[in-house]
Amino acid sequence: MTWADFWALIATLDGEATDESCRRLAEELSRRDVPDIVGLAERHAEALHRLDQEKFGTLPVADLTTRDGGPFPQSSDVFLYTRCAVVAAGRTVWESVFSDVDRFAEYTSTEYNGEWLLYVPDRAYELATGKEWDRSTRYCFESYSNRDGWPHLRH
Repeated sequence: MTWADFWALIATLDGEATDESCRRLAEELSRRDVPDIVGLAERHAEALHRLDQEKFGTLPVADLTTRDGGPFPQSSDVFLYTRCAVVAAGRTVWESVFSDVDRFAEYTSTEYNGEWLLYVPDRAYELATGKEWDRSTRYCFESYSNRDGWPHLRH
């Protein structure tokens, strides 16, 4: 799947990864060939992997504070869901955050949660084949897996 095809599919989310919008995307994707489902999974994993950087992951949650009023750190799950929200917002937003960290910071708000986007390829595969998908992708999208993005975590 080309990046253009990936972003065209992501655009069907209308900027948000809600249960409903992701269900629609999975249904649309399930009507395509399995290689397209795999292609979306691969591009999504790569997009998330590229966002897996210290400059984004160390930002605090925008609308939460600790008991003493300090910044509330993102957990690994929140960081993953935030990266999904940035991808769901579309190509323009995704590209813009690399040069403007404040653009990414907006999506750390509890208002945004892109978790549903993680399940789109699996839902689409199951709808298309009737089977559960035990998948892996070339890029790991789990938080802190991008060694180049987290130079202080290198061993």
